[in-house]
Amino acid sequence: MTAKLLEVRDLHVAYDKVEAVSGISLAVGEGQIVTVIGPNGAGKTTLLSAIMGVLPSTGQILFGGKAQAHAEIEEMVAAGMNLVPEKRELFAEMTVEDNLMLGAFHRFRCGQRDHDKTLAEVYELFPRLKERHAQLAGTLSGGERQMLAVGRALMAKPRLLMLDEPSLGLAPRIVREVFRIVARLREMGVSILLIEQNARAALQVADYAYVLETGTVTLEGPAAEVAVDPRVVEVYLGLGHGAPAAAPA
Repeated sequence: MTAKLLEVRDLHVAYDKVEAVSGISLAVGEGQIVTVIGPNGAGKTTLLSAIMGVLPSTGQILFGGKAQAHAEIEEMVAAGMNLVPEKRELFAEMTVEDNLMLGAFHRFRCGQRDHDKTLAEVYELFPRLKERHAQLAGTLSGGERQMLAVGRALMAKPRLLMLDEPSLGLAPRIVREVFRIVARLREMGVSILLIEQNARAALQVADYAYVLETGTVTLEGPAAEVAVDPRVVEVYLGLGHGAPAAAPA
């Protein structure tokens, strides 16, 4: 049985008196890709923000077997967790390489000087970033910005990478490339929690899946089983529900 890297138990998140996440429990095993699919407004981004420590929450979050009570973002990064937000949040007036190096800042501050080796690994994973290393981040295409956001997160050497809508706004060809990279990261030993509206692509690449609706988990199971559930097929995989981008064969 796969050891649990992340375990979330009975998580609640509220904005004022409105509860956006209601009693969610989920787990991500070592070396697994776990996806959370659901419609807009279901609470997917809120869930990631609460796990990362961006939003206050109640419930229990265990990472690497240790309870993370009221942990700050910096503490979660130091523990080995990183989040690539939906908006990517790059420094547009800085070069590609400078953006990447910022991802290694915490490790550098802690006395770890392996950033050149890590940078070489990121460039191997994203050759296009190496080609554009001196280019300003603000001049990159949408797909290149997504690669840079993921690459910057990888500079922190995370054990768990959380991706919020990595395919958002990208052309189908680029979406396929992004999901190939997600699968490659799993091969490299990085566990992934993937929030994605492109349910077809997410379910093809994931090991396990949760369906989130109005702040609660309505269905979960191995991704291959969730993908053939009649309700998921009708609501999320039918015609008109996003580009049917294929994950790597």
